[in-house]
Amino acid sequence: MKIELNNNKVFFDNNGQKKEIHPFWLRERVDGDKFVDKGTQQRLFDPTELQENIEINHINLLNDHLEISFNDGASAKLSIKNILKEFSKKNFVEFIKKEEWDSSLNDFNNFEFEEDFFEKKTMYDALISFYKYGFVIFKKVPTKNNFLVDFANSIGSVRRTNFGEFFNVKSKPNPNDLAYTSLPLAPHTDNPYRNPVPCIQILHCIDNNVSGGLSTLVDGYTVTETLKKEFPKYYKILSEVKVRFQFIDKNIVLENWAEMIKVDKNGKFKQVRFSPRLDFVPLMDKEKLELFYAARKKISELYNSDKFKIKFKLSSGDLIMMDNYRLLHGRTDYDANEGDRFLQGCYIDYDSTEGKIKHLKRKFNL
Repeated sequence: MKIELNNNKVFFDNNGQKKEIHPFWLRERVDGDKFVDKGTQQRLFDPTELQENIEINHINLLNDHLEISFNDGASAKLSIKNILKEFSKKNFVEFIKKEEWDSSLNDFNNFEFEEDFFEKKTMYDALISFYKYGFVIFKKVPTKNNFLVDFANSIGSVRRTNFGEFFNVKSKPNPNDLAYTSLPLAPHTDNPYRNPVPCIQILHCIDNNVSGGLSTLVDGYTVTETLKKEFPKYYKILSEVKVRFQFIDKNIVLENWAEMIKVDKNGKFKQVRFSPRLDFVPLMDKEKLELFYAARKKISELYNSDKFKIKFKLSSGDLIMMDNYRLLHGRTDYDANEGDRFLQGCYIDYDSTEGKIKHLKRKFNL
């Protein structure tokens, strides 16, 4: 893709397809001190109040800038790189390639917490790793005074739910969720009954003095890509039929209808939902239901297979951040009489990690 000029008109050439860039579009991007606040990058003018017949009076193409003036008196030097970037219509994080992984993954690429960690390049590297693999583990994170909340808010903002700003994961009497028991938890995604579903879960290990209670992770992206190749009919129905996910306790009823495999408009992976204790399949023709149930059984087998699952023990101070749209998590059972297993958890959304990684990219000129 490149920029070309002809008779005071600007064109972009994308693989032989040449189109004119509207003068008004360029006028909106005039970024001098009179037009844009440098601190906020917000316009100091309202583009809806500009004259309609905006035209280019003069234009000059330099190595990396476009010198341009308009018939309303405005002029600017516009970055060619920034202009071309807008035509990609892709968020920066979309260029970070997802790495498929299974049980053979043994290098978790852990990061050690340190003072001022959130403003260091190490944090940028950690977030890149998060987008590649769907999770990242931080070591030696302070465990006092609910530091989990400070950690999350240093990336973005905590997403509060009916479980609170954060929640304590340990066995307790009369729980409203199986997470608060010592029972094993099969691979699942959190909160599929919410609209929207929380994007990212953070779990911080405060104490772990039991021999069991291993954490488990499964890459839903890898599993669904496998299903698509080996069982295309199963993949198709799971990405088309919306099921009802439901959560009920004495204070709230939450429901959401959604596909177990969600893809974008181009058919690419977007999200998995899987929590078979909470899903209700809609009434359909018998033949279609038989296909759906077979597909759900197959994907459950894949999610629970040792081929795709990694297991590890979280130690005190370990903090894991995982993509709830991509990964399934769980744990093995444990004996609560052996000692404490105490984790704290909370949620944040993608705008938190995206905002932080873009800020650090800008800060370190990466």
